[in-house]
Amino acid sequence: MALTADLTALYRAEFSYVWTVLYRLGARGSDREDLAQEVFAAAFKQWERYDRARAVRPWLFGISYRLVRDFRRKHQHRFEESTPDVTTENGNESAEDAVARKQGLALALRGLETLELERRAVFVMHDLDEHPMPVIAAELGIPLNTAYSRLRLARRDFNEFVARLNASNEVLHG
Repeated sequence: MALTADLTALYRAEFSYVWTVLYRLGARGSDREDLAQEVFAAAFKQWERYDRARAVRPWLFGISYRLVRDFRRKHQHRFEESTPDVTTENGNESAEDAVARKQGLALALRGLETLELERRAVFVMHDLDEHPMPVIAAELGIPLNTAYSRLRLARRDFNEFVARLNASNEVLHG
């Protein structure tokens, strides 16, 4: 009974996080729904071996990353259109602010989509989720120096995307 309660609590507490992680890693539509279920199925299978002294979110991120990576390998021929599914978090937000926030999130997502999945995972875990690099390396099963290298390259690639975007905006508006 305690195991079922633990797993139910995990699912309720972390489903939203996993949903967001899958989106940031590029899973869309019904694929994301399927992958979210697979993440928790895998977590439930591994629950007895999970070290409760470790943070749960990096562990779930690692599972999510591996499932997205494997899914992409199996389904390279498939392509789902990327559409931001952002919601208004602040009920007091003006319509203009909501539109601006959604546009900003859509642009950030476009920038994430320019990153290779391995770099994207490290970038999201570190710069968005604020996990420490040793935890990221452990959860992704890569050497610490590799994690730092992927983060450096992801930041470079993301910054290049922003620079290209700024340059195209200057051409359009300048």
